[in-house]
Amino acid sequence: MPKNSDRRSILLLSVGHSCVDVYQGAVAALVPFFAAERHYGYAAVSGVVLAASLLSSVAQPLFGALTDRRPLPWLLPVSTLLGGAGIALSGVSGSYGLTLAFVALSGVGVAAYHPESARVARLAAQRVQGAAGSQGGPGTHRGMAWFSLGGNLGFAAAPLLVAAVVGTGGLRLTPLLALPALAGAALCLPVLRELERRAAGAAQAPVPAADDRAAFLRLSLAVVCRSIAFVGLSTFLSLFATQRLGGGPAAGTAALVVLYAGGAVGSVLGGALADRWGRVAVARWSYLVAAVAVAGMLLVPGPVLYLFVALTSAGLYVPFSLQVTLGQDYLPSRIGTASGITLGLTVSIGGLASPVIGSLADATSLRTALLPLVLMPLLSWALFRTLPEPVVPSAGSEPAGAGTTPVSR
Repeated sequence: MPKNSDRRSILLLSVGHSCVDVYQGAVAALVPFFAAERHYGYAAVSGVVLAASLLSSVAQPLFGALTDRRPLPWLLPVSTLLGGAGIALSGVSGSYGLTLAFVALSGVGVAAYHPESARVARLAAQRVQGAAGSQGGPGTHRGMAWFSLGGNLGFAAAPLLVAAVVGTGGLRLTPLLALPALAGAALCLPVLRELERRAAGAAQAPVPAADDRAAFLRLSLAVVCRSIAFVGLSTFLSLFATQRLGGGPAAGTAALVVLYAGGAVGSVLGGALADRWGRVAVARWSYLVAAVAVAGMLLVPGPVLYLFVALTSAGLYVPFSLQVTLGQDYLPSRIGTASGITLGLTVSIGGLASPVIGSLADATSLRTALLPLVLMPLLSWALFRTLPEPVVPSAGSEPAGAGTTPVSR
């Protein structure tokens, strides 16, 4: 098979991933505008984040299980449009209930996108690398790093996009935020055509390696801890930075941009470091860095806050794509489920803890409420100490979850 088309597919999937994840970042970026324009308190704005996360957290593994049974490539454009529609509608009504419903709709779209897109991205990464890109090989996790980079760039762009649109004309202009979804859906179409082109020459997939469910469970718990830290920080960081530094919403927007933009560097760096030291070791040490950085961000005064935000971002994002391929290698017979949990829940499930943080902040202070987040990367570090590095199968093998039907090859 020609490799150029697979490289093009990874590029298109990466940019499309950016167009989807801009809507996950947009939820946190909209928080200061909901607080200012609608006078929502900490608990109310954390409820908005919860609405985006709750259905997404439940739906993500379900969509993963569906794609394990039968690949659903049409989900890529449909879910992209759904994610954009929810955020676009979130500002058009003053009703808190409708706002929650629209944000939840966006969360479902995001949930539907990730398992199938990760499965397709893994296939393309394996083909680019050939036999060396089989399960867990450098080609696979390096390709997934570039795919994850797109999502992280979408996160990084979200505060700037929201500030440019909503900061200019208020929440009534949120329908303009649908534009990335339209672009992302269009970018999916060439990838779908490539999948169809390959269908005629599909071969029977080999029997996958055995699942290591115990390791996958421990990895999933580490992902949950990472998610609680990341979503908690992304929800309240802009408000915290504004309080600590002054300067109005600009200070908060700048802090969010640093948090998300650092992730773009972290994802690619993680793939490169893993080639030398292994995925488990790199992720483990990254979480230690994250724990120290979160403590510094919350406790050290002054503009150095931005430096600690950048270190926090790197520490939390270096393991990002590595966790996806580790999950796929621990659970090779359930690629979609593994992707839905490690890629999707990395962001969404942390929103379940946001109302607790918001309520504690209302009762005490925002810094007091955020301090327990220091423990989350420490727990991830402890869990990664128990994980083995998956053994790369012999050349030419490919997990059944990646090609159980003709359209998936």
